[in-house]
This record gives sequence, structure tokens and C-alpha cells, in this order.
Amino acid sequence: MSMVAFVLFVLIVGMTLVITYWAAKRTKTASEFYTAGGGLTGWQNGLAIAGDYLSAASFLGIAGAIALNGFDGFFFSIGYLVAYLVVLYIVAEPLRNLGRYTIADMINARFDEKKIRGTAALSTITIVIFYMIAQLVGAGALIQLLLGIDYWVAVLIVGVMMTIYVLFGGMTATSWVQIIKACLLMLGTVVISFLVLAKFDFNIFNMFKEMKTLTPHGENYLNPGIKYQNPLDTISMMAALVLGTAGLPHILMRFFTVKDAKTARSSVVTATWVVGIFYILTIFLGFGAAAFVGSQDIISANAAGNMAAPLLAKALGGDFLMSFVSAVAFATILAVVAGLVLSGASAFAHDIYGQIIKKGKVTEKQQMLAARYASIGVSIFSIILALFAQKMNVAFLVSLAFCVAASANLPVIIYTIYWKRFNTTGAVTGMLTGLISALVLVAVSPNVLNPEPGVAIFVGEPLLALTNPAIISIPAGFIGGIIGTLVSHKRDEKRYAEVMVKANTGVK
Repeated sequence: MSMVAFVLFVLIVGMTLVITYWAAKRTKTASEFYTAGGGLTGWQNGLAIAGDYLSAASFLGIAGAIALNGFDGFFFSIGYLVAYLVVLYIVAEPLRNLGRYTIADMINARFDEKKIRGTAALSTITIVIFYMIAQLVGAGALIQLLLGIDYWVAVLIVGVMMTIYVLFGGMTATSWVQIIKACLLMLGTVVISFLVLAKFDFNIFNMFKEMKTLTPHGENYLNPGIKYQNPLDTISMMAALVLGTAGLPHILMRFFTVKDAKTARSSVVTATWVVGIFYILTIFLGFGAAAFVGSQDIISANAAGNMAAPLLAKALGGDFLMSFVSAVAFATILAVVAGLVLSGASAFAHDIYGQIIKKGKVTEKQQMLAARYASIGVSIFSIILALFAQKMNVAFLVSLAFCVAASANLPVIIYTIYWKRFNTTGAVTGMLTGLISALVLVAVSPNVLNPEPGVAIFVGEPLLALTNPAIISIPAGFIGGIIGTLVSHKRDEKRYAEVMVKANTGVK
């Protein structure tokens, strides 16, 4: 590890710890812990959403995917970006108006039932754990490569840091870590993209023309079909990406950090611009890595291509730029896992402990204590799983988190807001159907079962050809909600008019 890299890493860690110390003084109530007291402005929350959303998988994974697979790697950029249109037009405003801290609060605005809150909390925790393991395993592997330290030490460093942010600073510290990380990530991406474009004489058309001859794929590099040859599998993956964001608890939780629905909408607009610019620039990262690093060197550093961006930074800007990009990748991981811990802790402390066990009769002190205990519990559990999952192929866990979010959470959110006939039974049935179908279908997919040893978790023939079952599990979630509603004789329509007014106006 170079001294430059070490200094940059220490600076980022020191800066985030200062933010946590400052935020700890401002975090005295449950509202401040869960949602920063609703005091973030639109641009602040927009940058924080972008920081939460642009994970290491985006910065490192997509750059490598485009470098190795051309147009097929860009599918992820398209899916992640379009997802914000769903969030903006369907979810953001009603969620902010109806909810308080979690998704369960929003659903319970219409159905005040413990079983709904418990089911929503289960879905949230499942998504958080899948996402968390993938981030921590990725963090361990990447920091091991970048800093030359043991995997378990890297996982512990990230785990301890994320716990400190959440435990002491709550949402305020997490938000500002995400804001700073988003700015650093955009700065690094813009600088690298500028240097790549300079290599092609600032001529984008010339860049695309030359890329046809600079990779082993030739002209096919710019066409779909290198990696995703099954159209149905591609559509299924895109469905998970586009619809899953609107059900991710750590993203949706951010809409409660602003004062009203208007600010929530402006948050999404800001986030969409930042995320949109970033994902457009991933083209330059991927093309640059393919042209100036080469697929052979990228694969030799990391088979999945995750080192493409740092290697490109080194090729264009030397050790300093590579060290900066590596430090930004570290900050990226810290910001995302902190948000995940907070959303998981909220589901435990607020939904399960505060509303189900204590029946809402909980003091501010009890709720804060429960939230901090839950943060520690979620962190320890995730760290233990990540330590045992070092050699596991966990790339599918991120897409599975999106799949579960789109299958279990999104149908119930939409039905709660827009379907008058929808009832308690339909809500529980819809969430469980989407959750269970996604988990079962992934368990029999090529990600878990593969005849070739070492490719998947277990050796065997997959029962489902799709690597992501969203195309089946998302409709199953919607259908489950319909069937549960229609077979139940219970009528929950009396609060629908009230919910519609609240969802569209914010009037309490």
C-alpha cells in the first residue's frame, strides 16, 4: 500500500468520524435518529439518495461490466436510471405523506394491523441482509486487493465504521457521509471521463468508432448479446432493476428525512440528475478500461472486472488518481452499508419492538435504546455472515434484493395507495407471495445450482433457467395481493378516502 493511498484513506475516515461526532450532538430523539428530524433540504436529500444508491456495485461493477461485455454491461446503467422515474411518479409523494419512519408506517396508515407491520418488517430485514452481505463481501475483497490486508480485517474495519456512524450519528451522520461520498464519487468519475475523452481527442463519435477494434469482441462489443443471450432473462433482470428501487427500504426511508412531499419530489429530481449523469459517464469508464487497460489485465486483477475503474485511474493518472479512486470506493461502501444498517435497525426497533411488542407505548429513551441495540445486532449478524461468505458467489444477492423489493414491497405500496377494495389479507398475502416466490425461485436458479463446480453455491442442475426470477415473482406478488383481497370477506374501505387525501395533499 502506497503512502498516498494510506493518507487518502485516513483523511476520508477522519472526515466521516468528525461528521459523526457533530451529528451525535444533534441526535437526541427517535425522529432525529431515524429521519434526521425531517430537516434535510431537497438538494441535500437528493445528494444523499444518490450517495445511498450509487454503491460499489455501480462504481466498480458497472465499469467492469461495460469494459468486459460492452453494451450488455450498460443494461445495468439503464435499469438503475429508469428506476427513478417509477420512484418519482408513483411512490415518492404518497410515501412521504403517509409514512413516518418505515414502509410499514405507510401501509399501516390504511391498515392498522400488527401482522401487516410484522410482514413488512420481515421483508425489509430480508432485503437489508441480502444487500448487506453482498456489500460487505465486496468490500472485503476490494479493500484486500487495494490495501493488501486480510479479508476478515477489511470486513471488520467496514463493519465497525458503519456501526459507529449509525450508533452515534443516526440518520444525520449517515446522510452527510452519503452526501460527501456522492460529491467525491462524481468528482472522480468526471475527472476520469475527461481524461478518457481526451485520449480520443474529445470526439465521442471517434471513440465509438475506435472501440469496434480495441476489444476481442470486435464490432459485437457495441451490440447486445455478449453476456445476456437469453432475451427473457434480460427482461427479467431489467424488471427487477427498474421496479426494485421503488421497494428498497434504505432508499424509501430517505423520503422521511424531508419536511413535506414537495421537498421529497425535489429530492428525487436532484437524485435523478446526479444518478443520470453518473450512469452516462460509466460509458467512458467502461470504454476507457477496455481500451487503455485491456480485458486480460482487468480479469487477472479480478475475474468479475471490479478493478476496472481503479486500474483505469492508474493508467491515466498514476498512483495518486488510483489512490483517490480507491479511497472513494471505500467511502462508497461505508455510505451504503450505513444506510442499510439504519433501515434494518428501524424495522427491528420501530416496527417490531416499538409497535408490535410494546404496542406503541414506548418512551423516547426506550426507542432510542432499542434502535441502537438493533443497529449493533444488524451489524454483528451481517459481519458474521460476510466472514463465512468470503468464497461464495454473492453477486446475485444484490439483484435478489431488488427482486424481493419489487415482488414483495412494490405491489402492496401501489395497492395501498390506489386500490379501494384492497384489504389486510391482500396486503399480507401479497408481501408473503412476492417474498417467498423470489426466494424459492432463486434457490433453484443457476446462481445457486450449477453443474460446473465453483460456479454457483451448490453443484447440480438448476430447475429454473432464469438468473433473476423477477419476471415471475413480481406478477406473483401483484396476483397474491389480488387473490388475498378477493377471497377475504373483510372490508377495509372506510379509511381509503382518508388515505387518498393524505397521500395526495399531505393533510393530516
